[in-house]
Amino acid sequence: MNQQPQFDLKKFRPIIYMVIAVIFLLSVGKFWVTIDSGYSGVLYRLTTGVDVDEPAYGQGLHIILPWNKMHIYEVRQGEKTETMNVLSVNLLEIGLDITTFYQPDINKLGYLDVERGMGYDTKVVIPVMRSVVREVIAKYLPEEINSTKREIIKKEIMDEATATLADNYVQLNDILIRNINLPEKLKSSIEKKLQQEQEALEYEFKIDKERLEADRKRIEAQGIQDFQKIITQSINDKLLRWNGIEATLKLAESNNAKVIVVGSGKDGLPLILGGN
Repeated sequence: MNQQPQFDLKKFRPIIYMVIAVIFLLSVGKFWVTIDSGYSGVLYRLTTGVDVDEPAYGQGLHIILPWNKMHIYEVRQGEKTETMNVLSVNLLEIGLDITTFYQPDINKLGYLDVERGMGYDTKVVIPVMRSVVREVIAKYLPEEINSTKREIIKKEIMDEATATLADNYVQLNDILIRNINLPEKLKSSIEKKLQQEQEALEYEFKIDKERLEADRKRIEAQGIQDFQKIITQSINDKLLRWNGIEATLKLAESNNAKVIVVGSGKDGLPLILGGN
């Protein structure tokens, strides 16, 4: 009688343990994480936490232990627009929109994750920008904000906000100041002032034009006077006599009938007695 082989559990025990371990690991987490384009990751290790000096993980597939976590941040430029009411130096309320273009400092992403965390834009970027804008605008008059000092104000906001955000591991790229809304009375006052300035410029232009025209006439008159002086100084008796002779010859050559008496006129010029 043939004996059936007995199943030896000890031989398959390692394989069983391995299968159980894989099932456990798959139930707890997974061994990989995918980071999309435009994003970077900070690895949080269950045993040691975040290594702030470790370079950020770039896009692509990364193998990690299942009990660790990857904190993923968008590193492309983001933007936030805030509508604000601020006070000028003379305590008039001004409405404006401030748009901020920013992104996390990729080289300090670990510090950002530990000290600021997810949602750093609402925790850091917006409060900093609101504070800096209020501080800078409070130094200027409303009409300066909307015209002559606009670029200076923007640069001052950029300089202060850039330094503050850098301390919070955020890079400030640019800002836009738009939709500046001044009080109605102030708008009318500014428009009136600009109109008066324009009228003053037009008046000055007319005065300059008349002054130039007067100078032109003065120069022209001086030229005529100088010409007459030169002509007067150059005329003498001999020249007049010669011109008279030339005129007499031209008359003698004409077809009109006339009588010419030579030497009978004044200064010895021919005398024309008659003609048709």
